[in-house]
Amino acid sequence: MHASQEKSAGLGLALVSAFAFGGSGVAAKPLIEAGLDPLHVVWLRVAGAALVMLPVAWRHRDLVRRKPALLAGFGLLAVAGVQGFYFASLSRIPVGVALLIEYLAPALVLGWVRFVQKRPVTRRAAVGVVLAVGGLACVVQVWSGLSFDLLGLLLALAAACCQVGYFVLSDQGGDEADPVDPIGVIAYGLLIGAVVLTALARPWRMDWAVLGGTADLNGTAAPAWLLLGWIILIATVLAYATGVVSVRRLSPQVAGVVACLEAVIATVLAWVLLAEHLGPAQIAGGAVVLVGAFIAQSATPKAAAEAPVAQGGTAGTVPGGVPDGAAGRERADGESALSGERSAS
Repeated sequence: MHASQEKSAGLGLALVSAFAFGGSGVAAKPLIEAGLDPLHVVWLRVAGAALVMLPVAWRHRDLVRRKPALLAGFGLLAVAGVQGFYFASLSRIPVGVALLIEYLAPALVLGWVRFVQKRPVTRRAAVGVVLAVGGLACVVQVWSGLSFDLLGLLLALAAACCQVGYFVLSDQGGDEADPVDPIGVIAYGLLIGAVVLTALARPWRMDWAVLGGTADLNGTAAPAWLLLGWIILIATVLAYATGVVSVRRLSPQVAGVVACLEAVIATVLAWVLLAEHLGPAQIAGGAVVLVGAFIAQSATPKAAAEAPVAQGGTAGTVPGGVPDGAAGRERADGESALSGERSAS
């Protein structure tokens, strides 16, 4: 596939993932208001998705032998860690503050690339992150109800760090002679996450009768099982699948910035379906997030001898026929670096 086509496909998948993740709150909130504990909703989400992905896990059972560390890391960080720490932080700090801190992940990804992996990042990628995070602050109205709770802030920051793990681990294994199937990684990650969350959520204490009734969706009685089905199939299975594949085609930094659109999508859906109206600052912030995401993902590779590692772009080739993207990670130090840079629910 041509580099531009690869990039367009990756961007499309990242947008689908952001929409799918962003729609989880609209479906989850009525269930919580109907009587389910938030952590129980998270457990139902992950455990249900793990059950759906069981056939995929069986098909890729060789991954348990080949990549046990990758599977364990994805399950603990990208699934259980992000969900568990985020919902734990909500009990101590406002939702908007927790969401903003979690979506500092794109900036943390750039920090990982620049200071841990010691690879250069482009100014465009950095500017895109700054704009996206600033716009996100307006979308979630971080200034409303802010109360300093050190433990709550640390829990939200832990969720952001786990979100970094999601983007970084999603990019692993694609450049090998026998590439790791990302869908198999997701399947085992959900299984491991479900086991961990079972210990935290203790679902045997859940009010199961809620799932047999209805939940209020802005005045409409929606079947609880239908909302749960949306959360499992769309907001989890589809969201993770498209998100991980998009990281492979874009890069952790770029996919992470595009993932900031999740907050915008969640806010708009809440406006339309739950009558949670947007203010002028939120609308302006959403526009800034869009601009930041566009700037980051539209960064183009430089000449082969100059291309920095972390910039917008995807796998493919740069001028001169030098391999780019995931395959470029095998280059010698003197050759051109990887083109391209994925948060954050």
